[in-house]
Amino acid sequence: MIILEEIDLPEEIRKMKIRVIHIFIIAFFLLASCQSNTPQAPLISVTVIHDQKTDKVNVPKGASVQQSLAALNLTIGTLDKVEPDLAEIVNDGETIKVTRVIENFIVEETTLPFESQTVKNESLAVGQTLLIQAGENGIQSNTYRVLSEDGIEKSRTIVKSEVTKSAQPEIIMVGIQSPFKPVSISGIIAYISSSNAWIMESNTGNRKEVANSGDLDGRIFSLSPDGKWLLFSRTAGKDETETVNSLWVVNVSENNSTPISLNIKNVPNYAEWVPEKALTIAYSTVEWRSTAPGWQANNDLQVYSFDESGKKMKNETLISWNLGGVYSWWGTSYAFSPDDSEIAYTRPDSIGLVESKTGQINPLSEFSAYQAQGDWAWVPGIAWSADHSVLFFVKLVSNPNNSDITFDLDACLIGNKTTVTLQENTGMFAYPSVSPVNSAGKYSVAYLSANLPDQSSTSRYDLRVMDRDGSNMKKLYPEEGIQGLDPQKVIWSPLPQDGTSPLIAFIAQGNLMFVNPDTGSIQQITGDGSITTIDWK
Repeated sequence: MIILEEIDLPEEIRKMKIRVIHIFIIAFFLLASCQSNTPQAPLISVTVIHDQKTDKVNVPKGASVQQSLAALNLTIGTLDKVEPDLAEIVNDGETIKVTRVIENFIVEETTLPFESQTVKNESLAVGQTLLIQAGENGIQSNTYRVLSEDGIEKSRTIVKSEVTKSAQPEIIMVGIQSPFKPVSISGIIAYISSSNAWIMESNTGNRKEVANSGDLDGRIFSLSPDGKWLLFSRTAGKDETETVNSLWVVNVSENNSTPISLNIKNVPNYAEWVPEKALTIAYSTVEWRSTAPGWQANNDLQVYSFDESGKKMKNETLISWNLGGVYSWWGTSYAFSPDDSEIAYTRPDSIGLVESKTGQINPLSEFSAYQAQGDWAWVPGIAWSADHSVLFFVKLVSNPNNSDITFDLDACLIGNKTTVTLQENTGMFAYPSVSPVNSAGKYSVAYLSANLPDQSSTSRYDLRVMDRDGSNMKKLYPEEGIQGLDPQKVIWSPLPQDGTSPLIAFIAQGNLMFVNPDTGSIQQITGDGSITTIDWK
């Protein structure tokens, strides 16, 4: 029996499928009949105001605002406004309003007026004025978000404001009466006041402007050995690209002499007159960089000669481009001995001599470079004795037992290349300066000594003087309760004709000061606080 039922089962299933199909066909016709008998929803009329025109559209009763707009194939932007709301059901005869909202960003420039500044200067005659920098308006760029509805601006909101060009102030120098009595001087003093070059001759009240471009950077500033010419550097002009500065000269022995460009650029570290050679300078160049400090040093040494019109006569390379030791990007500086018989070099890791014929560098003292941890490098100050027998320099001394370092003032005896320490822990900016040799064949060394030797990179300094062997050291400036000096190389005067000791010139709080190293007497020469650089020949 079981086997017979299994054989009949497929036929039974086939019959069941036929019955189900019949049922579906009957149901389909019944539903179709019902639908054909269902009445359609009535249409209503809706008015749509959009895009500066009016349209009418018929939509089924119960349609929404959004369905009504879709019937007109209208696209609604994310900022557009629709009244009533898109989800609301419309009524017969209702009006829908579509407001087109457009967002724009516009940039407008406004003028930033320049300011006027007055600088008091004792070098000008009382009441006299001098325009040292023309004023120039700046530009401020403002970005606005503007929303317009159907073409009519409805709101304006500032979203960004930046100064695209800074205003340049107008600077007017005004002459004032000096409160200090003129002092007789030997030689010529050159100085920078408010980024212009001046000289004093015969006495400190006799002052003459020799360069008034208002852009001297003070990096290079040197009187020729005979005191007739001034070498100086100017910052790059607005139209100069990839330029740090440029070298210029002016004949200070003539009245109304015009500064002359030497067409030498990018000399931030070293340039000086070559002794014993007329109208000849030595200099070292860098390559401009957009990153700090603004250059990559070449560590070269070149000698340039020119005639009195400024025309180049010769340009000789003594040292070509080279790596220049540790922190070579900052640069090597040089110093010719007063008799032009030797050339010294100084760089962050050593000092030494240069073979003038081959350009070979021969170290006299090597040491670890100071880790400034910034965009500058420490280069030891150096100074020659008049007879080129001694080179004074600042030396970094590392303690082998710990990480402490000190800076000592040393002297290297060139004959036997022996180095001796003259003063310990003077600070990194001691900057030795050697006096002229007196009638007895003796000379002194002035230098700075840090108030805080273990923080000498930021410390203020005292002015001191000593004999050439380091003996008889004494402090000259400041007195108790007076602020110390900023780092600088102090300048000795030429030997006075009356046989007295030469004076030392230095800058204190922007004013020119003299001190007599024998008596310790101090004279303030200027009081306007505008002096930044000096030289005396």
